[in-house]
Amino acid sequence: MWLVSAAIGTWVSPGGGIAVLCLGGALIFPLTQVVLRAIGRSATLRADNPLRHLAMQIALTIPLGLPLVGAAALHRLNWFYPAMMIVVGAHYLPFVFLYGMRHFAVLCGLMVAGGIMLGLYLHDTFSLGGWLTGATLVVFGIVGGFLSRREGQAARTAV
Repeated sequence: MWLVSAAIGTWVSPGGGIAVLCLGGALIFPLTQVVLRAIGRSATLRADNPLRHLAMQIALTIPLGLPLVGAAALHRLNWFYPAMMIVVGAHYLPFVFLYGMRHFAVLCGLMVAGGIMLGLYLHDTFSLGGWLTGATLVVFGIVGGFLSRREGQAARTAV
């Protein structure tokens, strides 16, 4: 979604890029659920996970942060992606405990620090944060998939 938004923000219009990320971002969770079920993976946390109800609360932090992102973008349009990077990145930190995967802390740090740096020092470009975040999420997805498979294999071997 970030890469599509960045492409539209770069080659069509900033408003189009903003609309794609905000509206399309609302579809990320349901689409992820569909994809996970389609590939035979669990789309829910285990019932014995005491933090399983926290997932919905964490998901709500993004729409609750959108007014702040909007205010930043109204002040300076080029702060849209850096502000979204900070809001979305911060929402990944609780995933460390929710899913027991420490690499979410790295993703959080990269997105929050990247958003701050772009907002402070590279605020003359609109879509750079979208491109960087999209690329980061693709790499993170590949690495996270590898780590998840490796942990699953280790758990099956230990039994």
